Amino acid sequence: MSRRTKSRLFVAAMMLCLGVSFGTLAWLLVTTLIDGIPALSQQLFIDPPSTVAEEAGARPAILATVYLAALLLLMAVPVGVLTAIYLEEYARKERWYNRLLELNIQNLAAVPSIVYGILGLAFVVRGPVSVGRVLLAGAIILTLLVLPTVIIASREAIRAVPGSIRQGGYALGATKWQVVSRQVLPASIPGIATGSILALSRAVGETAPLLLIGALQYVAFDPTILGAFTALPVQIYTWVKLPDPAFQTLAAAGIIVLLAIVLSMNAIAIFLRNRYRQTW
Repeated sequence: MSRRTKSRLFVAAMMLCLGVSFGTLAWLLVTTLIDGIPALSQQLFIDPPSTVAEEAGARPAILATVYLAALLLLMAVPVGVLTAIYLEEYARKERWYNRLLELNIQNLAAVPSIVYGILGLAFVVRGPVSVGRVLLAGAIILTLLVLPTVIIASREAIRAVPGSIRQGGYALGATKWQVVSRQVLPASIPGIATGSILALSRAVGETAPLLLIGALQYVAFDPTILGAFTALPVQIYTWVKLPDPAFQTLAAAGIIVLLAIVLSMNAIAIFLRNRYRQTW
């Protein structure tokens, strides 16, 4: 078999895999839209869950998802960005603890979300922190889940700033922090914002860690930071398990709402990247 034939067979195999992947995704999206659009109504957004499908809504779950996203933004992004600044601008590579920190960040980025749920249950819900099965515990665990991704994305954005920018600031007599805060950080904001928002959009759709820490499957009241909560992925999971076909329709509607939230966050990330991208 000639090299050209092997190349064509390889390209054909890749196109087949691509077609199967996109075909499956398109089928799932189309069936979800067909099943869920009829259930998209005002009731879904303003009513609490109910054992009667005709009276059920997802207001507490939607609010909890929004609260989780806001808490993630407040906790994960500042810590991740400051850690990235330290590792890229201040850390000495020859120090063993800096190398250990970088190794752990790389490893934690590949840990399955279910492991974070187990650790969160042991240390955040019941362990030394012991905040209980509340919304804040879910936000802390999801923050730990996305923090390595935020750090890595922020480091790449900071690393992409040319060294000449730094040298120019030093030549004008600026201190290291002045160069970082006034030159490097503003120039890397598009990459940092894009990576952070994509990481947060991933966390919004996580179900396994929230189930492990006891996110309730039935919450008929609006959530609070230190109160019991559910989330939209958990609510969808609950509806899917029920035998009544009407709840399956509600689950499809919930999936559409969750997709809208995630796609909106991704669209914001793309807009920020294109709007503030700089060419060096």
